Amino acid sequence: MADFGGADLDAFRAEARDWIEANFPESLKTVEIAMIPGGEKPTDDGLLWKQRMADKGWGAPTWPTQYGGGGLSGAQARVLQQEMDRAGAYNPVAGMGTSMFGPTLLEYGTEAQKQRHIPPIVKGELRWCQGYSEPGAGSDLASLQTKCVDKGDHWQIDGSKIWTSGAQFADWCFCLVRTDTSKKHEGISFVLIDMRQPGVETRPIKLIAGNSPFCETFFTAARAEKDDMVGPLNGGWTIGKRLLQHERSGQGGNRMMAGVGSVPDLAKAYVGLDDQGRIADPDLRTRIARHMMDARAHGLTLKRAADEAKGNVNPSATTSVMKNSGTWIGQEKAELTLEIMGAQGLGWEGEAFNKDERDAVRTWLSGKATTIFGGSQEIQSNIVSKRILGLPDTTQNG
Repeated sequence: MADFGGADLDAFRAEARDWIEANFPESLKTVEIAMIPGGEKPTDDGLLWKQRMADKGWGAPTWPTQYGGGGLSGAQARVLQQEMDRAGAYNPVAGMGTSMFGPTLLEYGTEAQKQRHIPPIVKGELRWCQGYSEPGAGSDLASLQTKCVDKGDHWQIDGSKIWTSGAQFADWCFCLVRTDTSKKHEGISFVLIDMRQPGVETRPIKLIAGNSPFCETFFTAARAEKDDMVGPLNGGWTIGKRLLQHERSGQGGNRMMAGVGSVPDLAKAYVGLDDQGRIADPDLRTRIARHMMDARAHGLTLKRAADEAKGNVNPSATTSVMKNSGTWIGQEKAELTLEIMGAQGLGWEGEAFNKDERDAVRTWLSGKATTIFGGSQEIQSNIVSKRILGLPDTTQNG
């Protein structure tokens, strides 16, 4: 669908605004959505909102309508997000299915695979997790050793993964496995694994921020059907890289820059104003202004990159730039928030601290991981230097 502008886009904005106002439950306007979904049971209104968004297809607004998607243009999808933000609404089917696996399957999957897996993602019926990193294969992902052996009528998977986000809640895993031990990159395949089978075990890892969004995942004679391999045998590296582009695109977006409230508003509340109505601390005021300019420039660059990428289905190194930028800005916001709150931003529990103050320190702690997971900032810088700047490759693993 073409990007509409002018009156057509204005008409869609009015349609989206009216629909959201009529369908988004009032009780959900103060709900905070975690980056990695947990095992909590949605409220009745939460289930109702998910059903309405699924019926509309707007949980995956730009996906084809034949798979349950919204069929919107990129411009319409941006307007929809703006109107949802205005109303305090959220995407109830957001997750790895919509942000990472679904877009990849739409590019590389067979028609049967799309018909089987895409509609449940759009409806929010199933949760997905990512089986990439291993204890001995993190930054050098292509060194992975989880084996996938042809057993005639199915694939058998043996091995382990680590930092598997939300694995304890997931129904399915999209996984990189080794199908040829004689080659490195060319010996990797991309398979889909049912997480609700006896051969799969997950062990949550408790993090410094107090939560357990990541897991160790163990496969012991786990089974995948023959049609659960996406793409050709030993052709998974290309698909896996493409999925990482989608992942890093999400990590470079507003999600990684979220946090506790507006930095200027927090400063006004905790630091106070001078006699001219400005934030009282001039040095802090300067750093907040710089942070706001960086965040604004990042947002505009995201929009420009999205416009320039229209029609391009090949992996782009641009997402590595945005991943580094977005995560740095998010960490800076967390640092500024703690500084502004002072001792009140270090509370862990108790009535002496309000919810925002307790969340601030957890956001700061958990945010330290954003420049590591999904490809560390050093790995992203290497990608930028080689694939954008054209600098020579001085590493052995490339």
